[in-house]
Amino acid sequence: MPVEGFATTQFQLVLLRRMADFNPGPVERAVVRLGCTGAEAREANRRWQAMVRSARFPRGARRYAAVLGPPEATFRRRIGDLVCTAQQWSLPLWPELRFEILLAPGEAGAAPVLNEWLVRAAGSPPPALRTLADLTPWSCVVSDLGAAFPDARPREGSAPTRWQLDFTAPGPTGEPQLLTADFTWGLLQEVRPRPAG
Repeated sequence: MPVEGFATTQFQLVLLRRMADFNPGPVERAVVRLGCTGAEAREANRRWQAMVRSARFPRGARRYAAVLGPPEATFRRRIGDLVCTAQQWSLPLWPELRFEILLAPGEAGAAPVLNEWLVRAAGSPPPALRTLADLTPWSCVVSDLGAAFPDARPREGSAPTRWQLDFTAPGPTGEPQLLTADFTWGLLQEVRPRPAG
């Protein structure tokens, strides 16, 4: 059952709110592209937080179906010994990506959500990531960077919607640099130097 007054646009505003900590400029432009104001973005986030804390708001996959509609794609994904269910939705702000939830084994509607983030859409070519200069904000998702730099290793992010990857990439003069990439909702926000050791 859809949540009245809360749909794809408002959900995108919620994703943007977490990204604003890193890149307020692109976030402000994205809010305008959605035809919204900063006040509407803040209200969408306030309402989302209230909904997810409510005992009446659906859990698991039903939560996302309530605001985004039925998933556009549902498929199985094996992670180690687990066979999980992935569900994906398209979002207008990032047409080459999909918002994906990964559900633990069990009845899809009631299974716990293990992960929720933006991923590359099937058939969308990944960006060419070769050097530090290619790693601009919003240029890639976690799997893109992991594929481009095979030494990438995950680190725990500072919040549930954040991820980090430590990796090595050529710097401006070609010398290898130790780097850490920060992602919010799976989308690259910034890359910074990582101290040796």
